[in-house]
Amino acid sequence: MSLCLSVVSHAQAPLANLLLNDLAYHATRPNRILLTSNVQEPAPWNVHQVAVDIATNSQPLGFGANHNQAFRRSTETFFCVANPDIRLPHDPFPALLAAMKDPLVGVVAPMVVSPKGATEDSARHFPTLASLLRKAIGGRDGRYNIRPSASAEPVPVDWAAGMFLLFRASAFRDVGGFDDKFHLYYEDVDICARLWNAGWKVMVSPQIAVVHAAQRTSRRHPLYMSWHVRSMARYFRKHLGRLPDTTASAS
Repeated sequence: MSLCLSVVSHAQAPLANLLLNDLAYHATRPNRILLTSNVQEPAPWNVHQVAVDIATNSQPLGFGANHNQAFRRSTETFFCVANPDIRLPHDPFPALLAAMKDPLVGVVAPMVVSPKGATEDSARHFPTLASLLRKAIGGRDGRYNIRPSASAEPVPVDWAAGMFLLFRASAFRDVGGFDDKFHLYYEDVDICARLWNAGWKVMVSPQIAVVHAAQRTSRRHPLYMSWHVRSMARYFRKHLGRLPDTTASAS
């Protein structure tokens, strides 16, 4: 059972180095770590404790395109994508790989918590026009009410956030990977919808949590806002009226 980890950095070497340090101290280590510098890095990489294959893009790519590029370089059974601002206080891979004993699981995610321990909204129901309107007026945001529990079984969810996802490589290949026309945002929602439609399950394991040290200031930048709006529009063009029935598929 082999595992490849893909991390993409946008001049985030200090953050990514902390993630690499976490990996060095856990019993389960990826067989291959593919680190993509999407832009030139001003800080050095800490690659003394774990073996890392570093690639530097000649021009910046989007989230999905970067991880698709890494996937084409991997040969492992499982393919994990992780944001550089993820921290691993515990070894996440045993619980996630255990969920993969079900051969229909295409992707599994851990619980995601903030540095203060609050559970983040990393597992949600598929967005619809009605749910976005409800959220805009202060209603529910579509998150699943899942709490960390060492004894809980994996839970099927509509979609899980792309900050940390462990894919079965054959499932990722089956659906053609991420749609790289989503430059940023909604590519995780899209691939989960396509996995469900292709007969794969999307799961969250409450047994393990990773910490998301989120860097959210960029979301207020006009460029990021435009990517968000364009990605949302693309998602609805692709999936409006065609979303899978995940309740029936998970049974």
